[in-house]
Amino acid sequence: MEPGHWLFGLPSSSSHALFGGLIGAAIAALGVGGVKWDGVISSIVIPAVAAPVVACLVAATGTWLIYTIAARVPGRSRETGFRWGQIGSASLVSLAHGTNDAQKTMGVVTLALIAYGSWTDLKVIPFWVKAACALAIALGTYIGGWRVIRTLGKGLVEIASPQGMAAEAASAAIILSSSHVGMALSTTHVATGSILGTGVGRRGALVRWKVAGRMVVAWVITLPAAALVGAVCWFMADSIGGGLGVGVVALLLVGAALALWRHSYRRPVNQHNVNAEWEPAATPAATRKVEV
Repeated sequence: MEPGHWLFGLPSSSSHALFGGLIGAAIAALGVGGVKWDGVISSIVIPAVAAPVVACLVAATGTWLIYTIAARVPGRSRETGFRWGQIGSASLVSLAHGTNDAQKTMGVVTLALIAYGSWTDLKVIPFWVKAACALAIALGTYIGGWRVIRTLGKGLVEIASPQGMAAEAASAAIILSSSHVGMALSTTHVATGSILGTGVGRRGALVRWKVAGRMVVAWVITLPAAALVGAVCWFMADSIGGGLGVGVVALLLVGAALALWRHSYRRPVNQHNVNAEWEPAATPAATRKVEV
């Protein structure tokens, strides 16, 4: 699900794709009773609904305060200051991403190693797992981040530096707080809610609600679709058997991801066109200027 949503520039949740894959594989292997559904509701579904709403409110309040306080500062000086401020807030988001999303991936890999019998220590994660997960997240952001960046920074809301700083600060605060108490929030949901909040909190900002609606649809289908893929992969690996089955499934998934990546070059998004005018042009029904 993640590569497919990325191809269309939709910021879907890697966390929910991961959870969905686990749930689907567990149902395929153990039946419906193999999933702790109360934990799914309390730890996945409720936070998925609440996180973007809370992030939107926090970012909207922060954006309003920033523009109110900085109203008397000259435009050029204000813009320069907020650009420097974004370096700090973006760094905090990166740290928050590692404390939350990377931990989930590391946990799943270690769980697989324990289930297979290759790792027995229940209190320590192998160093190579930590390094591999960090490298994968960094490379994924470097290779494929431009499409999602364009959607969030140009398609959803036209973001200026003060809004970017407000969105990043709100996202970092919420994600770091959730990591501290052990909640597995979706970084994508929080960041998207924060960016939407910056449009709501800035007078006269343009918010494309149609784009936001497409994102919500992608969020809703991510977990069940990932569960279906997880179940199919388990049945394929189990029917072939042993390491060969796992290898075949891995090759198929890597091949599908590479095919989507290659297909993306038909309409590339990179540093040269990420800030181009949003297309297709927004219609009056899809947008409105928010007044606060």
